Amino acid sequence: MNATVNATTPIIDPAAFGKVGVLFGGRSTEREVSIMSGTGVLNALTSRGVDAHPFDPGTQSLAELAEQKFDRVFIALHGRYGEDGSLQGALEQLGIPYTGSGVMASSVGMDKITTKKIWKMDEIPTPDYMAIDPSTDLDEVLVALGLPMIVKPPLEGSTIGITKVNKADELKAAVELAMGFDPVVLAEEFVTGREFTVAVLGTGKSARALPIVEIVAPEGNYDYQNKYFTDDTRYHCPAQLDAALTEEIQRHAVNAYRALGCEGWGRIDVLVRKEDMRPFLLEVNTSPGMTSHSLVPMAARAVGIGYEDLCLEILASARLKMPKQAKE
Repeated sequence: MNATVNATTPIIDPAAFGKVGVLFGGRSTEREVSIMSGTGVLNALTSRGVDAHPFDPGTQSLAELAEQKFDRVFIALHGRYGEDGSLQGALEQLGIPYTGSGVMASSVGMDKITTKKIWKMDEIPTPDYMAIDPSTDLDEVLVALGLPMIVKPPLEGSTIGITKVNKADELKAAVELAMGFDPVVLAEEFVTGREFTVAVLGTGKSARALPIVEIVAPEGNYDYQNKYFTDDTRYHCPAQLDAALTEEIQRHAVNAYRALGCEGWGRIDVLVRKEDMRPFLLEVNTSPGMTSHSLVPMAARAVGIGYEDLCLEILASARLKMPKQAKE
């Protein structure tokens, strides 16, 4: 299977998009990053002659969104209320075509526990895990997963609320931190190895992978600061991997994307275990970052797709996902 995208991008007439809304900001903990992403997208689209306008669902209402009469919208929101299916449902109700995945895929992709359940059923490699609620015996978690382990809120992104637990007496505090965001949290087997990400463009059988990006963070800590606000993290694209492993990772990423029903674009985060070079998929981002540090634009550049062309291609994929109801 050839899962890799080529550098050919369709010829797109900016006027054909009509009035476009770029949705960014929002109310999630990732608001700051979303503003950076959306500003970049807005500038890219307007530079290519698209009639694009900013819209912030964090400060403007759905009634105001309806009043704008957008012909389509580019979703540059990250996290809750923008990447989790809630906004996608509102756009379906308003009849406004939008970029990215639909209601169900966005909701499932946002929930790392549900994502892992589906991937396990489809035999897509992902680290072992347990869901922890207030009644869970933490000793059982330690026995099942061992140490170290990762504990994180399943509905957050950008490494928010995440802890690497190295000692048994650290687990309770890690769970309490994650439960400050979600009532049920994810405990995950820790995989030691190299960190990668794979951007995917398209829908269904047309979905294909961009070149793999390897992430080399200071002391292996790819946290919120190192993701967005420093230049200390190094990126290698295309990642230096042999052809067989490259194809395997891309194939798993595309299959994982399809398994969740993702559309338009997305990004799959992957770890490759040090001792046997086996890949493990961690999570999917259905509305990835589009900042100056973001990885989807970096991967696109590796095959000759510039930032502006990438934004146009994603915008061209905007559509309503739910079938129209027959008239009574």
